[in-house]
Parts: sequence; C-alpha cells; structure tokens
Amino acid sequence: MSLKKISKAKLDKILKLEFEYLKDAILNGKNPYHLFCLGTSIAVNSEIRMVVLRNVINNHSIFFNADWRSPKVDQLKKNNNAMALFYDSVRRVQLRLNCSAVINYDNKISKSIWKKTPLQSRKCYMGPFSPSDKLDNYHPNIPLNYLKQDPDKDISQNGYKNFCSIELKINKIDILQLHHDGHIRFEFDLKNNQILYIAP
Repeated sequence: MSLKKISKAKLDKILKLEFEYLKDAILNGKNPYHLFCLGTSIAVNSEIRMVVLRNVINNHSIFFNADWRSPKVDQLKKNNNAMALFYDSVRRVQLRLNCSAVINYDNKISKSIWKKTPLQSRKCYMGPFSPSDKLDNYHPNIPLNYLKQDPDKDISQNGYKNFCSIELKINKIDILQLHHDGHIRFEFDLKNNQILYIAP
C-alpha cells in the first residue's frame, strides 16, 4: 500500500484556508468557527467555556470580549496560557490553538473595540453581578429596565468599566482533518516557523 504524499506546500495551503474560515467567522454567525471553546487553568483546576470570535489579526492572534469580573479573566491574570478549540462538523476539521493571552482593559485597544460594540451587547456588561456569582434567585444579570430595550449611548458607558478584550497570541496550531481514507494532522509552530507531522 502506498501512502499519499502530503507536501509542506499543501500544509501551508491548508493553514491559509483555515485562517480564511476564521476571518469569515468574525461576522458570520453561521460559520462554525464563530463560537469556540476556551480552556484555562490555574493550579489543579481547569475550566472550559464557549466564547465568540471577535477578530483575527495577521494570522497570529485571535480576539474575544469578556467581562473583567469573570472567572476566566481572573484565571488568565494568574496564568496566561490558554487553549482555543474550533470544530467544523461539516468539513470535519478541528483546530487546536496553543495561546498566550493578553488582557486589554481600559487601554487604547479596549476603548477602540468598545466604541464599535453595539448597544445590545454593551448592556451585557452593565449587570449588577459578577459572572458566575451564586444567586438566591434568578436574575438575567442585565439592568431589568433594559430587558426589552437597549440603553442609550451615554448610559451604556456604565458597562465599560466591566469590559475587556482578550488577545490570544497563537504559539502553535494543531490541525486535524478527518478523512475516511486516512486522517491528516500536523502542527504549525509559529514561534519557530516549523511544521511537524502529527499522528492522528
């Protein structure tokens, strides 16, 4: 049985294609990469949750927004190592990104992103409780007078103190393509500009 040859040039082409899908997912909610799993850990505890992809920069960084009061931000303050997991069930492609997180809070980057954040999203940062707080009764954690409407721009500024943008600087990308006649898996080490074949 002969093995099909997979050149480094083909792997580069696959990587380029996946970044095109990532960039499309920023505004395309139907793209499966629009939502991804973020993994963080401190000490012996690890957590995973879904977040929304907000930007992709120069094929080296991805961004998502977060509440400054949330456990994930606290965890990234203590340990900036993070994993991002994307999966396209139609194309049967999995991306695992090994990243280093940079928290943008009350700086030029966060202010620029906040200016572009729509009012319906801004009110999510106006909640009276820190995300993951234990409550005695149900509360949607947005001001109750804005359940059916958006705040005006001036009032929405109250949410900025709880807003931050997280940049995930990509160190390595593990790409897995599932095929009935043989899976393809490889790793791009962006720091050292290396491509490694990985056993699926």
